[in-house]
Amino acid sequence: MPLNRNKLYGLLLITCIAGYIWLYFNLTTNQTVKNQVGVCLIKHFTNIPCPSCGTTRSIISLSKGNFSEALQINPLGYIVANILFLTPFWVAFDIASKRKTLFLFYLKTETYLKKPKFAISVLLFVIINWIWNIKKGL
Repeated sequence: MPLNRNKLYGLLLITCIAGYIWLYFNLTTNQTVKNQVGVCLIKHFTNIPCPSCGTTRSIISLSKGNFSEALQINPLGYIVANILFLTPFWVAFDIASKRKTLFLFYLKTETYLKKPKFAISVLLFVIINWIWNIKKGL
């Protein structure tokens, strides 16, 4: 079943809402509870951080204006924060203007990621980030 514009936009908005709820939960929870292993099953079962471990803390640091701290915690926080911030506006723009610019961007990105040189670059970034997370002891 191929992904059409409406399904993609719905999925993105639901994911963003879940992300906002998760960030709110982490911002309002007691500090001692925050430092415990949360939803990362890899870290929970292996005691080894996954490539995305620390992304929530990174976004929280970004929201507080601690940009270098956010980068040190996990660079993926910048990517996820941009997606969480831009996606609802982009979807609203497309719906209001009856366009599909985000959907076309998604299709183009998907096409690029199918090419080996782009896929390998992204994979290398994730692996390097994972090694860095392990060395930092997240």
